Amino acid sequence: MDVSFVLIILLFGAAATFFVGDKWASKAALFFSTAAFAAAIYVTYLFNQGMGVDLTMNWIKAPRILINFQGDGLSLSMLLLTTALTPIIILASFKNSIPKARSFYALIMFMAFAMAGTFLSADGFVYYIFWELSLIPIYFIALIWGSGDAESRRKSVIKFFIYTFAGSIFMLIAFIYLYQRTGSFLNIHLYRAFLTPQEQFWIFLAFFLAYAIKIPIIPFHTWQANVYQKSPTAGTMLLSGIMLKMAIYSIIRWQLPIAPNPAAEYMYVLIGLCIAGVIYGSILALKQDDLKKLLAYSSLAHVGLIAAGAYTLTLDGLRGAFLQMIAHGFVVVGLFYAAEIIQRRYNTTEISQMGGIRIQTPKFTSMFMILVLASVALPSTFNFVGEFELLYSMAQTNIWFAVIGGTTIILGAFYMLRMFQQVMLGEQNAKLFADITFGEGFVFVIIIAVLLFFGLYPKPIVDFITPDLQKILLQINRFN
Repeated sequence: MDVSFVLIILLFGAAATFFVGDKWASKAALFFSTAAFAAAIYVTYLFNQGMGVDLTMNWIKAPRILINFQGDGLSLSMLLLTTALTPIIILASFKNSIPKARSFYALIMFMAFAMAGTFLSADGFVYYIFWELSLIPIYFIALIWGSGDAESRRKSVIKFFIYTFAGSIFMLIAFIYLYQRTGSFLNIHLYRAFLTPQEQFWIFLAFFLAYAIKIPIIPFHTWQANVYQKSPTAGTMLLSGIMLKMAIYSIIRWQLPIAPNPAAEYMYVLIGLCIAGVIYGSILALKQDDLKKLLAYSSLAHVGLIAAGAYTLTLDGLRGAFLQMIAHGFVVVGLFYAAEIIQRRYNTTEISQMGGIRIQTPKFTSMFMILVLASVALPSTFNFVGEFELLYSMAQTNIWFAVIGGTTIILGAFYMLRMFQQVMLGEQNAKLFADITFGEGFVFVIIIAVLLFFGLYPKPIVDFITPDLQKILLQINRFN
């Protein structure tokens, strides 16, 4: 078995979900997404046993394009994240009444297929195809099933589509240029390309535009908050939990090994932009009364720190970025799910209209509190492990980066705990807040279990990703 088997399950699951009809769509999507997760675990097991899980096939002779899916510690960790979160996101939508459910869940499955393909592709052209394919389902998910008035939602979603598509065009041009220089789109050949400093600069910039918009890094962030707010919660979870990780993963997999010189030369500028996003996102989160917007700006702050760590060009920075991507994926999905549950009961996301929930449902309050503490990197949670490595890597570069970047912990703790106080505590709200169901609690238990287990014992993931990160670092330092 190779990694393509997981992609086949996801693609077949998307088609099957659509054809079974609205009544069974959610159950079909849950079944196939869980099967894909099981297959990803098995493929990872085979990889750990030393068996080959890659797939290479000729696709187009001229230009020479290969169907090349690569399974290593980096791609498989992201595959596991994608296939683990997809059934959680689907299960989190079970209580919602969704019109045209078969289309909705089929699009979620197809998006998981596209994102998994992005992580696995080792041929730059095939990687680009999957990268763009992932944009199509989220466009329709946000446009058709989003909230708010149709006109403002349409403007926000179109802005997001144009921004990300335009940035990706520059990446495609970079790949075409690299093919002309090397005669190949394969990453192992592109890593060995000897580019002049000027060539590296333009290649780096082309990749940066695509990735900075997707993450997003300021000033390319203007699409994010409105799209997160207006998307259905499942769409917001896909965007924040998995899709933005495609860009950070791509920085490490493609941008830095191919064009390392500009990354080293402009390191302070790049880290400065990322840290500016940390502070900017935190300040905007402090001002929000909409719960989903607050979580959107909180996500902006956290991913800014992740990107900053990646651009330190240190093993701790690259490893911290991967650890934090996984941890952030789970915690942000959990937080948006909590916001979804509150919205179901109160029919609002306005924080000023909440409060007093703790009195009515202490179980939900406890679970929400654990997620909030994980998001602010409390020791013993998975987020603490990644955030510590990120700050340590920045301290190796410049101590002031770590000091300023560390404000995300202080500011994050302030606005998240204040949000928790306003939403959950206080006198009992006049509106009835029904206790969480078994299914809702089950989703929270899974997420919290992951965050606590790997917070106390991160060694399996650290050992899994470190050897391949060391190989990437050798590629980055090959000219030094």
